Amino acid sequence: MLTIPAAAVAAALALAGCGGGDIDNAESSASAAGKCGALNIAVNPWVGYEADAAVVAYVAQTKLGCTVTKKDLKEEVSWQGFGTGQVDVVLENWGHDDLKKKYIEDQKTAVEVGQTGNKGIIGWYVPPWLAAAHPDILDYKNLNKYAKNFKTSESGGKGQLLDGDPSYVTNDEALVKNLKLDYKVVYAGSEAALITAFRQAEAKKQWLIGYFYEPQWFLSEVPLKKVALPAYTAGCDADAAKVACDYPLYNLDKIASTKFMNSDSSAVTLIKNFNWTNDDQNVVAKYIAQDKMSDEDAAKKWVDANPDKVNAWLAGA
Repeated sequence: MLTIPAAAVAAALALAGCGGGDIDNAESSASAAGKCGALNIAVNPWVGYEADAAVVAYVAQTKLGCTVTKKDLKEEVSWQGFGTGQVDVVLENWGHDDLKKKYIEDQKTAVEVGQTGNKGIIGWYVPPWLAAAHPDILDYKNLNKYAKNFKTSESGGKGQLLDGDPSYVTNDEALVKNLKLDYKVVYAGSEAALITAFRQAEAKKQWLIGYFYEPQWFLSEVPLKKVALPAYTAGCDADAAKVACDYPLYNLDKIASTKFMNSDSSAVTLIKNFNWTNDDQNVVAKYIAQDKMSDEDAAKKWVDANPDKVNAWLAGA
């Protein structure tokens, strides 16, 4: 879910051991041993993606005998690894037409590998208590009259619009400006911090409006209410500085290294066939985030309960 400058990408690639930055320690898929060999999966920083990676890694290891390396990387850094063999697959891509042009069309180091089955939604949300108390707040046209209620020590006298990880796909600063809203975007810093803020706002009846997204297991705990922004139309977000419309519906897809997809690894079939629903992902994400299960245990629990889906992924592998 991100856009970051090239300088940040270069810095991330140069740093070893930093969360979200290092791909240099990943084994190349060319060093494969056995029918599957090595499979290098990028893991982007939200728990839904972690759920994707947990399940695919578990199936690859236990059913195909792959040696799996999972790399915690920001999105654009992940794509940078396709050309070196250090990243084989991104399992959950949120749009990124700019990256597709660069790495798929121009450099030809990556290919599209079909949809994940997940439907992605990004938007502005408020806690349920607030939507019930002030139903008109769900229309962006009414946000300015409530701006003072959202003020915090970090918002400089304006209403606070809370975003998550700064690397996520977001048009929020442009939206605030172009819709002439008396708000300031403040970054919580992570998905976990964003969830904590919404959980607290609902429990303590606090005023909070923020960036959020689906699929996301947390919505089954606190059913946040989405604010209606001007309707998305094709091309309304073409100029990032002029965006004044809602986010599109994202049909999330998989992107993989061209070299990997042309290899004889049995994992190629698994990656092509991997497909599940928002509900599937949310179940595994809840196991990890709320039930505090390890990725492996969460994946095993889901895989054991869904043999038909897993068998369909492996057909022909």
